[in-house]
Amino acid sequence: MADMRLLVLGGTHHVGRAFVEEALARGDAVTTLTSGRSGPPADGAEARYADRHDPAAVASALGDDTWDAVVDTWSHAPVAVRTTAELLRGRVGHLTYISTVSVYTWPFGPGVIESAPVVAGDPDSTESSDYAAAKRGGELAIPDDVPALVARAGLILGPYENVGRLPFWLTRISEGGRVPCPGPQDRPLQYVDARDIARWVLGAAERGVTGVLNTVSEPGHTTIGALLEECHRVTGSNAELVWVTPEQVEAAGVEPWTELPIWVPPTGDLADLHAIDSSAARAAGLTCRPMEETVADTWAWLRREGVPERATDRGGAVLGPAAEARLLGEPSPG
Repeated sequence: MADMRLLVLGGTHHVGRAFVEEALARGDAVTTLTSGRSGPPADGAEARYADRHDPAAVASALGDDTWDAVVDTWSHAPVAVRTTAELLRGRVGHLTYISTVSVYTWPFGPGVIESAPVVAGDPDSTESSDYAAAKRGGELAIPDDVPALVARAGLILGPYENVGRLPFWLTRISEGGRVPCPGPQDRPLQYVDARDIARWVLGAAERGVTGVLNTVSEPGHTTIGALLEECHRVTGSNAELVWVTPEQVEAAGVEPWTELPIWVPPTGDLADLHAIDSSAARAAGLTCRPMEETVADTWAWLRREGVPERATDRGGAVLGPAAEARLLGEPSPG
């Protein structure tokens, strides 16, 4: 079934944009509510504008309309989630809040499930500096009487990604030269393409799926070696991929996950970021497209639209020339 009336709170980049495009392709009637700073949504969506921090502006933009489903991608002050959800009470059939596995108490260990301990969150908070606490507050901001799905996403990749993870590797490898790549090459990876989140959530909304679900691929969906080799292949680059060990990364003082996006070492606190239990979501219909499709489509988008400005600093500082030189055992650039 399609032809839902869908409200996307957001909708101009990454996950929100994926939702808009997937819903339009299905034949849904899509309304977006954004601040307007990122430009208009895709053609075919009805664009409305309001500052989520301004309840009166949000109420005016929403009017008296009703929707079959609502998707909220908000990552800032939780009170905005509460305000909007309260305004929509009784006017929506289903609400999905895109949360994150970052809400689990750190470090969360291998195979973390939805009932694991989480960080504290305040649904009335006006603060957003602590990403995990803000997302947990957003979860708590949804009224109990609103049918809701909380999708705790893992690492999100795919076209429109503006954190700079897969775009970093595609861009750096396309530039050529010697590229330090963190191993071992068979290190398993786990992530979800934003378009797969969108496809699954829209179907889940139709079926009335509620509750909290870890929304990410099965562990070992691909490996770091396969991913970076595919980046090399699709870019047609003459770069030399130089594989370095976790011990070399540590000795060079290079940070996993941030300076080396996507990758985490096989031991230590970060190791289990690619070992999340997503069996419940997969049992509820979540499927993840092949890694090769995500890489190819992300590269095609980058070539078409260019590397986007990073929307946040959550990704941290990516690998620079000095850090590359340390990993490669080369003299530091002038």
